[in-house]
Amino acid sequence: MQSLISDIESIDEIEVFGRVKTVQGLLIEVVGPVRELRVGGRVFIESQSGETLPCEIIGFRDGLALCLPFGPVEGVRLGCKAVFAGHDGAVYPDLSWLGRVIDAEGQPIDGAPPLMRGAAPYGLRNTPLPAHERARVGDPIDLGVRVLNTFTTCCEGQRMGIFAGSGVGKSVLMSMLARNTDVDVAIIGLIGERGREVQEFISEYLGEEGMKRAIVVVATSDESALMRRQAAFLTLTLAEYFRDKGQRVLCMMDSLTRFAMAQREIGLATGEPPTAKGYPPTVFTELPRLLERAGPGLKDSGSVTGLFTVLVEGDDHNEPIADAVRGILDGHIVMERAIAERGRFPAVNVLRSVSRTMPNCVPDDFRPTLSKARELMSVFADMEELIRLGAYRKGSDPKVDRAIALNPALEAFLSQDGRERTSIADGYNLLAAILETAGAGNTTT
Repeated sequence: MQSLISDIESIDEIEVFGRVKTVQGLLIEVVGPVRELRVGGRVFIESQSGETLPCEIIGFRDGLALCLPFGPVEGVRLGCKAVFAGHDGAVYPDLSWLGRVIDAEGQPIDGAPPLMRGAAPYGLRNTPLPAHERARVGDPIDLGVRVLNTFTTCCEGQRMGIFAGSGVGKSVLMSMLARNTDVDVAIIGLIGERGREVQEFISEYLGEEGMKRAIVVVATSDESALMRRQAAFLTLTLAEYFRDKGQRVLCMMDSLTRFAMAQREIGLATGEPPTAKGYPPTVFTELPRLLERAGPGLKDSGSVTGLFTVLVEGDDHNEPIADAVRGILDGHIVMERAIAERGRFPAVNVLRSVSRTMPNCVPDDFRPTLSKARELMSVFADMEELIRLGAYRKGSDPKVDRAIALNPALEAFLSQDGRERTSIADGYNLLAAILETAGAGNTTT
């Protein structure tokens, strides 16, 4: 009954419409009663073929409404009727959506029966919770991946970025986190993903076990910029829905870079000036508005733990999007191609990865072990080139000698099979055992 009431309330009292005046690339200019319209509003253009093309108003210029389509513009001609909707788009999520694959409009694309419609609408562009009403981040959350649990411990409600170039293993790491993380629900957004990889990620990487508690939102690279951007909004909206139900939610998005690229297309279409690497100012406005929606909920609700990948262009970790995202999130995990080429997975560079909440959540009795491990890895990294060239003479420096002796065991510790799972406590114990063994062996030589 509540769903029916919401449908009735969303019906417009009168029909407001205009006409298509010009079409320039993907930008459609519509003439009509612009004083009745607003940015973000929906427009439905009736094409010559009789089909309806949904669009969104992204701005105004010279008395015209500037619209971008959610689909291809083929069939749109001058004078086509454009009906303006009185709503900005919403979804009606339900608990039964778990285990499903949907598109950016909330429609199923997995061949299964239609989705059950929830009772209450959720806006796609909700504002983040007020800062003073949020709870603090919770206890450490078990991600099931040794290197992350141990060296970049993540807390419930934290937001972390995974920075990597293409082909370094982000998707496999995301599937491990989706299957192994100790949460109630996983919401996974595949933004601008290759169409070939979607089914591969769902069936092979995520698997039946991971899908049971997950919802996958998909917008492939061939879809319009609005669809790719809306898929990111929908991912956070679904995470907010389950958070409001009191559940612990893991929200993962691959990738923020493609969201930024979609927003770049939209911004440039409205005439915004390109700034850093062609990204207009609205990109750097929309990123924090999107990412701030993740995090701890109200004191009596659930939480959204966010893990967002950033596809660094040309393996440049200081490019504009990566640099902006690092300043917004609560930590960053850096994956490097050189480590992946050595055959270690996950290819995480521990020394360049940081969790900002970690100092307050690591047990006091383990901190010396963690600091010692980082120190020895840093010593080996500084001397690695000399060691591999054979220019270092054993016995010149006790710290370097111990770092060399420890390196094979540490590399094995940092490596993990995609189907393997290690808890936080087990990771701590394994690392402590490695350091104790290495210390004992170093004493006897």
